[in-house]
Amino acid sequence: MRGRFITFEGGEGTGKSTHAARLAERLKSFGVGVHQTREPGGSLGAEIIRYVILSGVAKPLGAEAEAVLFAAARNDHLDTVIRPALQRGVWVLCDRFADSTRVYQGVAGNVDPRSIRALERIVVGDTKPDLTFILDVPAAEGMKRAAMRRGASGADRFEDEALAFHEKLRDGFLMLAANEPSRCVLIDATAPRDDVAEQIWRTVNERFDPSTAPAHLEGAAS
Repeated sequence: MRGRFITFEGGEGTGKSTHAARLAERLKSFGVGVHQTREPGGSLGAEIIRYVILSGVAKPLGAEAEAVLFAAARNDHLDTVIRPALQRGVWVLCDRFADSTRVYQGVAGNVDPRSIRALERIVVGDTKPDLTFILDVPAAEGMKRAAMRRGASGADRFEDEALAFHEKLRDGFLMLAANEPSRCVLIDATAPRDDVAEQIWRTVNERFDPSTAPAHLEGAAS
């Protein structure tokens, strides 16, 4: 049986990685095989491209070039990690996926949506998420959280953008949630962390009932 593919989306500082990890732990308690991953990155080749993108060295090339780099990273991630895991029956939880390219490069970066869709068709194909959680906080609050998280470390390529950019990102993710309600579940991530985690868990149970998933020993969360 194919594993489930669940993605976490949203702007900076919304708690995507935290809640992906919490969901992974709860799923493992049912014996569900889980692989927790991220984008850009998640595979050897994609992690190299992640460094190039987040360092900002590709920024002068424009959002179109960044979209192509994200697609290249995603292609390696899908081929070497995501698709093999799903075929083994492992549930894949991914912090960001193709929706982030739609919003960051498409909405905020003004890349032609036709180009974004073409890259998605070529790279993603039929390997689309079964469920996407869009975690929402006001952009200013998200940036404050991101700054607290990184501490003395410098801001990455996207964290360093102006607040207006992040407001545009938030609008893009809200629009995505409104346009694809059957797949995307909008979560108010300003709520207490335990409340957010419970809403995510309740949704997963309603959609997939993890208690009925075959026990799986491989694919522990990482």
